[in-house]
Amino acid sequence: MTTADPDGLLAEQLLRFTRRVHRIQKRHLERSDLGITPAQSRLLRTLAHFGSPPRMADLAERLEVVPRAVTTLVDGLEASGRVRRVPDPTNRRVIRIEVTEQGREALRALRGARRAAAEEILAPLTDEQREVLGGLLTTLIDGGDPPFAAGPEHRC
Repeated sequence: MTTADPDGLLAEQLLRFTRRVHRIQKRHLERSDLGITPAQSRLLRTLAHFGSPPRMADLAERLEVVPRAVTTLVDGLEASGRVRRVPDPTNRRVIRIEVTEQGREALRALRGARRAAAEEILAPLTDEQREVLGGLLTTLIDGGDPPFAAGPEHRC
């Protein structure tokens, strides 16, 4: 006789759900016809949450990736005119990354694609179920820690 493993089942459901979310978001991103990869999208969204243009090292830290990965992503976004490298006003050796007007336009389109993906994902749920899910997700995201006033730099 085998005993049920509810935590194992839940873990598998979470992984399957995460993959489904990524698949749906990727499809909506491709439909937006922006020519932006999911990784570039994440970098662009992260850039938008800084109060002033960050250094590459700041982006790497925030994205939890190695600096070389940020360089590659910035190269692609810069080639498409969505970001630009600018010198730091106080230290000429430091380069900062800022979003261009084309980048802001892309961000608006990305928000629309993400919203459409969320609507598709949440379509089977009632308003009450969405509210419960939101509370559960907040608890999981916070890891049981008391919630803090997250500024826009913590939302991506």
